Amino acid sequence: MLTLTDIVASFYNKLKSGDAAGALGLMAPDIEWITMWHYKVDGRGPERVAEGLFKPLMDEWTSFALVPSEFITEGDGVVSLGDFTGVHGATGKTAHARYAHVWTVADGRITRFRQYIDTLAVAEARLS
Repeated sequence: MLTLTDIVASFYNKLKSGDAAGALGLMAPDIEWITMWHYKVDGRGPERVAEGLFKPLMDEWTSFALVPSEFITEGDGVVSLGDFTGVHGATGKTAHARYAHVWTVADGRITRFRQYIDTLAVAEARLS
């Protein structure tokens, strides 16, 4: 049986390998997705995450990576600490931003995501 950390780590691994559909498949049908930056997920569900986050993120950045360095698990929650790196498509600048992601997992599915990220580092890469 997969642990909560296994499920969350699988999400990052699927994104790393370009398997966005697989990452979306780890989500509960009514997932709540909360971000701190200019991408906003309106409503609930994997299709809303795809529309509000995945598509605009892939359109704006020529490359990006989320690299977790630590996982902390308690109850039904997992906190992952790590780094976002990305090259902005319009400016060509690279962003290096530390993040904390707070995940809630129930019945083997991700039910809630909250993002905390160095928004200044991301914003600076977006400015020409």
